[in-house]
Amino acid sequence: MGTPHNEAASGAFAKTVLMPGDPLRAKFIAETFLADAKLVNNVRGVQGWTGTYKGTPVSVMASGMGIPSIGIYSHELFHFYDVDNIIRVGSAGAISPRLKLRDIVMAQGACTDSNYAHQFGLPGTFAPIADFKLLETAVAVARRMGVEPPVGNLLSSDVFYNKMGGTLKWGAMGVLAIEMESAALYCNAAEAGKRALTICTISDSLVTGEELPPADRQSTFTQMMKIALETAVEMAKPEM
Repeated sequence: MGTPHNEAASGAFAKTVLMPGDPLRAKFIAETFLADAKLVNNVRGVQGWTGTYKGTPVSVMASGMGIPSIGIYSHELFHFYDVDNIIRVGSAGAISPRLKLRDIVMAQGACTDSNYAHQFGLPGTFAPIADFKLLETAVAVARRMGVEPPVGNLLSSDVFYNKMGGTLKWGAMGVLAIEMESAALYCNAAEAGKRALTICTISDSLVTGEELPPADRQSTFTQMMKIALETAVEMAKPEM
């Protein structure tokens, strides 16, 4: 077993994988929340860990930055490692004026300026969306924790330093925030017949210009992490 990007053995990943962009955030989640966490992949420093949370097997693996990167890692987890659920736990920049720093948002859909879905040869425009069961479960978990997360569209962009501008026009269409991964993750889940969800913490605002330092993004978004972990526990329960 193994790929050019993943040295893990067959069966090394749990059915649910939390996927931050940052390898150091993956390490932080594993060491902070998982019991008996074991490093199962470190190719290119993109760390993948497996352990247990409240007795439930859970993995966490970094995706790197951008649609091409998460496109590779999520495809391999779904197709080569028999992963059923990927929950992206990332950061996003607010483009809605109703969001503030550290708000937690959930991506019901992922608008995009990427051509990623072209590879599927569809005669139209594919709308990448979250799996409803994952989304419904995560919202219920958040509410039990006293969090009422905004749920709606995010924008998955191929460009961080956008020379064209115009990002806030998406906010005028009700899009909540901008990030760089969800559209590819949702496309890959749909193609594989698996489940995916993005949960993001607002790390900066294109509306106000506020932003959090990089160290905060690595290790202080614990509320988002706990929501994702509790969702993994709920997803592992047998259906009634």
